[in-house]
Amino acid sequence: MKLLIALYHRFDLWQMPAWFSERLRREFPQLDVVHLPDYDRVTEEITDADIAISWSLRGEQITAARKLRWIHSTAAAVHQLMTPELRTSDIVVTNARDVHGPVVAEHALALAFALAKRLPQAVEFQQQKHWAQHELWNAQPRPRELNGATMTIVGLGGIGTPLAKLAKSLGMRVVGVREHPERGSEIADSVYGFSELDRALSEGDFVVLAVPVTPKTHHLMNEARLAQLKPGAYVINVGRGVLIDEDALVQALSARSFAGAALDVTTHEPLPPESALWQMENAFITPHIAGLTERMWERHYAHYTENLRRYLAGEPLLWVVDKERGY
Repeated sequence: MKLLIALYHRFDLWQMPAWFSERLRREFPQLDVVHLPDYDRVTEEITDADIAISWSLRGEQITAARKLRWIHSTAAAVHQLMTPELRTSDIVVTNARDVHGPVVAEHALALAFALAKRLPQAVEFQQQKHWAQHELWNAQPRPRELNGATMTIVGLGGIGTPLAKLAKSLGMRVVGVREHPERGSEIADSVYGFSELDRALSEGDFVVLAVPVTPKTHHLMNEARLAQLKPGAYVINVGRGVLIDEDALVQALSARSFAGAALDVTTHEPLPPESALWQMENAFITPHIAGLTERMWERHYAHYTENLRRYLAGEPLLWVVDKERGY
């Protein structure tokens, strides 16, 4: 049985380390593990692969993969994989939502704290060697507490659910938005469907975007939706950049129609130097680092090998993606 690993990214941490495939060979000697250093030989190697680890395969490569039955993505988002050829195939897709979700949730909460306590502005004053106690208090919005505030979480999945737990532990009210609101939530105080998104947005002091990219969620936060935010609200995006219409976001931030935004993801990454977001006082940007942790690949290995054992034993897999929904 052949396992093909085809992962490459310009950022070193997102490339699978060599020890991962070496350990697989030791612990699963029945597998022929082929770990490619780049994408040059994917088309050649995938033709007889039974299993693949990849976050991006072209449609013609899926068609050529005559024996392929399972693809695992080491990303939580799988929209890059969702070609028509894959959607209509009988290939099972799993993702790493439980690897990244809790870590990204921590980052989202860190961004909420940073915004609430005006930390980006404090750093600017530190660089000026200025003790800006008066300025930070008198500026709008003022520093505030998270306890008692409302966090609206758009997407109660792998990121949103652990984030909701963290927010509740701080005494926050949690409003969740999910595809099937009838399923409710054991954590959130209120759960709305996307048909009531405007209402959910209007209630949030902190609005966190944690939904996958689908046709429905592309530019989910457009001009009209951004207008639903409270004047003192913050929007935090730890999903994908295309969840927000960035032109509309820049206009709304320039008009100060709400308090500000924290973005770990942007439409184009890296964020182009000419983007107005770099210079905006009420925009806080982190360079897609929400999922970064020294334990990341150990977490990947533990999760993946649990599923690999299930696959080899003919048992149902965990973290299966609904290919029609795209998540």
